[in-house]
Formats: sequence, C-alpha cells, structure tokens
Amino acid sequence: MEALIELFQRKLAYVNVGFTRSLMAEINWNARLIGIKGARGIGKTTLLLQYIKLHLSDRLDEVLYVSLDAIWFNTNSLVDLVKDFEQRGGKYIFLDEVHKYSGWAQELKNIYDDYPELKIVFTGSSLLEILNARADLSRRAVIYNMQGFSFREYLGIETGIRFERITLADLLAQHTDKAREVNEQIKPFQHFDNYLQHGYYPYYKEESDLYFMRLGEVLNMMLEIELPLLRQIDLAYVAKIKQLLTVIAESVPFIPNVSKLSEKIGINRNTLLSYLHYLDEIELTRNLFRSGEGISALQKPAKVYLENTNLLYLLAEENANRGNLRETFFANQVGYAYDLNYAEQGDFTVNNKYTFEIGGKDKTGKQVKGLDNAYIVSDDITHGFHRKIPLWLFGFLY
Repeated sequence: MEALIELFQRKLAYVNVGFTRSLMAEINWNARLIGIKGARGIGKTTLLLQYIKLHLSDRLDEVLYVSLDAIWFNTNSLVDLVKDFEQRGGKYIFLDEVHKYSGWAQELKNIYDDYPELKIVFTGSSLLEILNARADLSRRAVIYNMQGFSFREYLGIETGIRFERITLADLLAQHTDKAREVNEQIKPFQHFDNYLQHGYYPYYKEESDLYFMRLGEVLNMMLEIELPLLRQIDLAYVAKIKQLLTVIAESVPFIPNVSKLSEKIGINRNTLLSYLHYLDEIELTRNLFRSGEGISALQKPAKVYLENTNLLYLLAEENANRGNLRETFFANQVGYAYDLNYAEQGDFTVNNKYTFEIGGKDKTGKQVKGLDNAYIVSDDITHGFHRKIPLWLFGFLY
C-alpha cells in the first residue's frame, strides 16, 4: 500500500489547479458513492486530483487516490486495499479507471455496504454500465457524465476570463444581452476556429504539434481495448468498426442506409446497428433519433454525427466544411445537457419543444416557417436579433 500512497503523492504534486472544469462545482461531493463516466482522455483523472488538492489537502492522511490499472492489483484486491486503508483512518478513496479491474462492481457494492463512513469516488469509461452491471450500483451511486471542453471552458483557458454558464432558457430569451456581455470582453471569432479544430480534449495544451497523433492513439485504444473489454467484441471485428467510423466521418451528417452499408462493410443488419450503437456509447459519434422513438442497440438512428469537431479534422479533414462543423458543434454542445433529436423540419429538436435550423449569417427562417419555438442558429455573426442566435453562444451551455 505504501507504494500506492507514494505514487498518489507524486501525481498530486504535479497537478495544476489554475483551471478547473465546471463539473467540479456541479458534483455533490457529499454523496457517499460518486461515479464519473467519460471518454478516454477527457480529463477525469485531473478532475479527481484537482478536487483532492483544492479541498482535502489539509487531511491527506485520510485520502487515497489509486488507478485500478496499477500493477499492484495483479496480486492484490480492491477489498483488501480498502480494509487496510480504513484501518489506518482513511475516509476518502478515489478510484480511477474502475473498468480495468475485473469484478469492480461487486467489490464496490461490498465496500459501500461494509464501510458506511467511507466516501468513494470512482471514474470509468463512457461504456461503463452501472445499472446492468452484475452488482446493481444504480441505487447507491450518483453518476455524472463528463465530456470535453465546451467553447466557454476553452475560452477560460485561452483568455483567463471565467465566463458564467448560460442555461438554454436564458440563452433563448436573452441571447442579445449575453452575446454583448461576451463581446465586451473578448472577440469570440479570434478563438472559435481553433477550438473547432483542436480545442476539445484537455491535452491540446501539451505539445500542440502532436495533438492529432495523440488523439489518433486515444481513438485506437478506445476501439481496440475498451470496446473488446467492455462489450466483448472479438478483436477480429474491430477493423469493421473502424471502417464504419471512417464511412461516417467521410459523410457526416450521415443518414444510414442499413442495407447498402451492411453490404459495403460485409456485416449483417443487426451487427451493423449494434456497431452504430457502440460508437455512440463510446463517444465517437452522436446518433440522433426521431422524437418519441425508443433508443436501443438495434434501433436505426435517423442521422449520425461525429461526437465533436476535432474528430472530424482527425478522420476526414476534407469533409470538415463549414456546414458539417456547424452542425457537429451544435449537437455536441447542446446534446451534453439537453435532449437532442432529429427534426423532420429544421436540423434539430431540443427537449421535444424547440426547433433549430443551423446555417451561415445569411440563413433565413424558410426551413422552419410556421413552427412554434423555432430558431435560426447562425455562424459568422457576433450578435443575434429576435430568433436569430449566434452559433458560438451555444458553446456556453456547460
């Protein structure tokens, strides 16, 4: 255990707390069991270490952070670690990468039940199943989802200005005032294109010239390690999933033709639909369904986007035209906190109430004419008017 403590102290010494994610303030840290899910490389480890450094640095003898992919666990169990830790007066344990530890759900359940004074925070892949895991943790754990930087958070890092989050209701009702407040402090378009290209994943600040190489490595690890581990996909079929992802990237926004796609890739219909579902689960795509449709592994999405604009530059830069970037950005920023669906008229419906048509500065309301609660979202404008809203402002929703 001493080796794990030493590793924890070393990691903590190097963590920077100059900028923290908004999720930090949204988590109820008083809960006894907290889970944080998210795609690989999104910043979950940093979030844990920052919280410890900011809020528990005066009681580190009661705190332990450990990654469950540590070699130590090859010959030791999590239950034994927690028993030893609790006997030494431990009160807070932070468990990173729980999906890499066999039997994690059952052991976490036992720890939760057996140590009522212990507070546990764990992180895991976006594929982590809390409800369907062998030991149902859904009644015990408070689960949060984490995704990459919003445009607002990116601006906070680049400019040092901490802008407040805007709710969707306030954005729709007060977008002219909100846009003016931002424009009085910065020029959003000085930063917007950089964000679309390489500002989504936290490691963009580390050796920026290697950003896409690292992003490609992360993507391969998600497909070659996490998917087989957590969805029991045979490694031999990962190449088919990569082929499917490439097809999507070259065509986004992608409207699936299941028959043609099945034939092109050489897999049957149900397997194809399962792969589309897995790509959405692992946060490489965002699948849109019509309002009222049930979402299941075998439900055909009406439209498919890449999960964020950085992936578009990585996988199919030639397809990173302005129209694709606009819609992908909107889907990513809005879909994080709100229900996003395919629209029969317009581009998106949100919360089954609002309709949005995305376009450039000259976009009119022709496509959504006659609809209640319909809005035009325009790129290339700094301020909006009435129901025409700047696209970049939707990057302030989280």
